[in-house]
Formats: sequence, C-alpha cells, structure tokens
Amino acid sequence: MKNIFDQVSAKCSKITTKAYSTSFSLGIIFLDHKFHKPIYNIYGFVRFADEIVDTFHDYDKMYLISKFRKDTVEALEHKISLNPILNSFQEAVHTYDIEWELIDAFLKSMEMDLEQKDHDTVSYNQYIYGSAEVVGLMCLRVFTEGDKALYEQLKPYAMKLGAAFQKVNFLRDLQADFEGMGRTYFPTVNFERFSAHEKAIVQKEIEEDFSEALVGIKMLPLSSRRGVYLAYYYYKKLFSRIKSTPAEEIVTARIRIPNFEKMILMCQSFVRYKVGAL
Repeated sequence: MKNIFDQVSAKCSKITTKAYSTSFSLGIIFLDHKFHKPIYNIYGFVRFADEIVDTFHDYDKMYLISKFRKDTVEALEHKISLNPILNSFQEAVHTYDIEWELIDAFLKSMEMDLEQKDHDTVSYNQYIYGSAEVVGLMCLRVFTEGDKALYEQLKPYAMKLGAAFQKVNFLRDLQADFEGMGRTYFPTVNFERFSAHEKAIVQKEIEEDFSEALVGIKMLPLSSRRGVYLAYYYYKKLFSRIKSTPAEEIVTARIRIPNFEKMILMCQSFVRYKVGAL
C-alpha cells in the first residue's frame, strides 16, 4: 500500500510550509481541518519552484527548473513521484481537479525569472497571473470542493487577492530583487530613482486589488473564509507598514513583521471575523 509514502509526502509539504512561511502557516491553521493537507501540498510545490529560481545561485537553475517541470508532468501522469513534494502535490491536483493550465502558467512565470530581468505591461501581467493569481485559483479549487458555479463566481476575486499579495511581496523584497538579482517587476517604475510619487502609483494599484479581493473573501464558504481573511489581514498590515515607510528606505531594507506581531495580528483578525468586522 502507498498510504505510508503518501503520509510521509504530506508531512514533507507541511514541514516545507512551516519552515518557509510563518504567515501562510497561520492562515492554514484557521482553515477547516479538511483543507490543511491539500493547501500544504500546494504551497510545498510552489515554494520549491520559487526556491530554485531565487536561491540556488551556485547551481544550474535552468536545468533544475526544467527538471522540476518534467518531474511535475510525470507525477501528474503517473499519480506518483519519488519526490515527496511532487507526490503530495499530484494528490491535491487529482483530488480537486486543478487544471494543467494553472500549473503550466505558474511554471512559466518561474522560468521567466531566469530569463527576464525587467517587464513591460504585457509581461508584467503575464508574470503576476502565473506567479500569484493561479496559486489563488489552485487554492480556490480546494475551497469550492467541486462546486464549479461557485468557483467561477469567486475566480476574479481570488485572482485579485493573489495579485495583491504578490505586489506587496515585490515592494517588501525590492532590495533583494533589484540589487541582489537585478529584477524589476513594476513596468512604470524606475527603481534607480524610486520616488514617493512612483511608490504612490504602485500603492494605488495594490489598494484596488485588496478592495476587490475583500468582496470575494466575504463570499467564501465558512470553511475557508476565516483562514483566507487572516492571510488578507496580515498582508494588509504589512502593506500599511510599507506605505508608512519612505521610498528611500524601501530600496535599502526589507520591511517585515516580527513573528510575535504576527501572533497578535492572528488574534485581531479572529476577533474581527467573529464580530463580522471584515
């Protein structure tokens, strides 16, 4: 029986999530327990791909991401992989009918990070879709549990939430992306002369994404609404901290929220959720 291997695989995805993202792990805790495993499985997959392009600097990244793509395809075709992260991911894909289009778009965005250092409007939108919006849609497939009508209804809001998270990450990681890897994502911004005016333009775009996303969060089933709202609440607070930070500091330091503050935000979001103050 493959059960033990599947359990080990799922534990690997859970360990990966907790090791790489405190905030995402807290959000998962607030989901209905039945969603913990598939969301861990999805996060493990996207985290490993992201690590290949962002941190494996002493290795052939193009080879590794190409192999990761090939191994993903084989895992989906054969419904098994000796890579435990891919084995757990394929289980989530098949259980919740996550379409290949979403997975392929995600991998294409990861591949873009190896070949493209700056973006025009077209490539920027393509990158946001593949790196963030489709991840929101993968999770939405889980949350809607086969309800196709509900999925289609919530789809645009899930995409906006994923986009908002990613754009906040872009601002948070601006120093590492721009100075460390020479990447610039926002097509209308010159980060060599990053000003308060340019920062305000980016912030307005993010504000609009968050505003639309909240509409969809309120429409989610109760089984997932609380966990998604926690993630939203955390990122909104991180975004508020970024907004209050001068443009010249954004390009020299990574803005973050300490873990003890994350726990406070978790409690605050729970209270707001319980009193209906979403």
